[in-house]
Amino acid sequence: MRVTYYSEKKASERAMGWHRGCRNISYHPNGIKKDLIMNRSYYTLTFTHDFEYDQDTVFFSYCYPYTYSDLIEDLI
Repeated sequence: MRVTYYSEKKASERAMGWHRGCRNISYHPNGIKKDLIMNRSYYTLTFTHDFEYDQDTVFFSYCYPYTYSDLIEDLI
């Protein structure tokens, strides 16, 4: 599963919203213990992203954002 991202400059110049991108995606246990009795760990998501624009604001998400407003619209 590729990370999704939103670039404000790309959205204004090319009318592109959230889309999949990034590379070298890895999801692995990081060694910090969540539960010592059950020996469970927290996980870390790492990825590489090449920024296309200078002075841009970029948001990252593990999946496409789905807001409460989206849910209400889908239920109506």
